Amino acid sequence: MPRWKYAANRFLTVVECRALGVEFAELHTGYRAYSRDMLLGVPFLRNALDFSFDSEMLFQAISLGFRVTEVPVRTIYHDDASSVDFRNGVIYGTKTLVALARVKLHQAGVWRSRKYERVVKHEKPEVAA
Repeated sequence: MPRWKYAANRFLTVVECRALGVEFAELHTGYRAYSRDMLLGVPFLRNALDFSFDSEMLFQAISLGFRVTEVPVRTIYHDDASSVDFRNGVIYGTKTLVALARVKLHQAGVWRSRKYERVVKHEKPEVAA
């Protein structure tokens, strides 16, 4: 991994973990597995349609009280392993920090967002006979 990517990855991970009150070794590899319950409870359709989607999903899951578990995986970086160049990396990092600020403002009650509210499951109404 290029040094600039490693430094940015470590910086973002440390800032996010401290802000969210969690401890993870790394938050940006992009490998994810979600439970059905989480996918039904998190309003992920409100998230960005780019690399920051994964960070937003993590922020939503953590802030909505879903269990998040880190599973170590081996990652090999080489020239063809990532399409994120320096410019796109800066955009990704900025969007991730903005999303983190947004969830913290929501939690503080300063700027409420439906993005960080659990999806209400609608049950089928009973049919009267």
